[in-house]
Amino acid sequence: MEKGFREGDFIETRLGLIFDVKGLIHPSNKVIAFIRYYPDKAGERRGKSRHFKKVYSLHKRYEWLKKNFPEYLVYDPVFDEVLCEVPINHVKKRYTPTRVIQRLRKAENLDSLENAVLEMASLLKFSARIPWKAIGASGSVMVGLHTHGSDIDLVIYGSENCWKVYSTIKSLFEEPSSLLKPYSLDELRKLFEFRSRDTIMSFKDFVTVESRKSFQGKFMDRNFFIRFVKDFSEIGEKYGDVRYKNCGYARVEAVVVDDAEAIFTPCKYKIGDVKVVEGPKLEPIREIVSFRGRFCEQARKGETVVAQGKLEHVTDNRSGCEYFRLLLGNRPTDCMILKH
Repeated sequence: MEKGFREGDFIETRLGLIFDVKGLIHPSNKVIAFIRYYPDKAGERRGKSRHFKKVYSLHKRYEWLKKNFPEYLVYDPVFDEVLCEVPINHVKKRYTPTRVIQRLRKAENLDSLENAVLEMASLLKFSARIPWKAIGASGSVMVGLHTHGSDIDLVIYGSENCWKVYSTIKSLFEEPSSLLKPYSLDELRKLFEFRSRDTIMSFKDFVTVESRKSFQGKFMDRNFFIRFVKDFSEIGEKYGDVRYKNCGYARVEAVVVDDAEAIFTPCKYKIGDVKVVEGPKLEPIREIVSFRGRFCEQARKGETVVAQGKLEHVTDNRSGCEYFRLLLGNRPTDCMILKH
């Protein structure tokens, strides 16, 4: 089994369970991942040899695992929480986004989604002038479980390539003839209805931040979502180098002082002028982070935000540095909105 599991990859177990990999840092003999598809005769997704069902919200994923495969839900002492961790010796197959693009480029007969994925990947590759190895396709198309109406899920690797693609999309959004288009208000309402299943916020707050994001929108009338992921060489952290301790739930008001990692998954916002509105009065709270793509590009440098999530004590064993951070995405009540 090759090493280096990362955001955007999928893994399939010997029993046919398909998980999506979370983050870039994993234990040596396990993969932190969440159930995405499972075999079911009544499933609406059809693979080559059987049908599958898809699990959407994070809450439902935990529920399903607790009921069906509780052995995958384990307490992780580094992250101080119960996570889904799949032993590497349970993994039958690993799916990587870059291989999907390679396959589509060689294929002769593509269906409508595969064609749209390849066209969008090609547009970004040539417009942003990045190498083919820096772009991949994740999601249902990667495992052959897509439907006629499935979304386009792309992944861009490497900070330099990510920023090139990010600025390219912003430019293309401004061109009237471009196939890439930002969401309209009606489309944002549909997205809000879907997201509000496990992230609670008002439609007004939702529109304020989502309307200016450049990693999502429409391509050839399909929804697209792009993950920006750092290269392995840019990750200077191994599992256990940094440890986290749950300190409770908190709501804070703060100013974003650095948004240089706001587009990446996982995303990070360095903050200052922090006021704890509710929860443990601990300091210094230096950053807001999330492993969920929906919290990317949520705020910009200089903006004041109100955010609530899990408060964690961070100990960096490499430098001896200690501080607190707010982690978003574990609960439906987790949020980050701009202060009006």
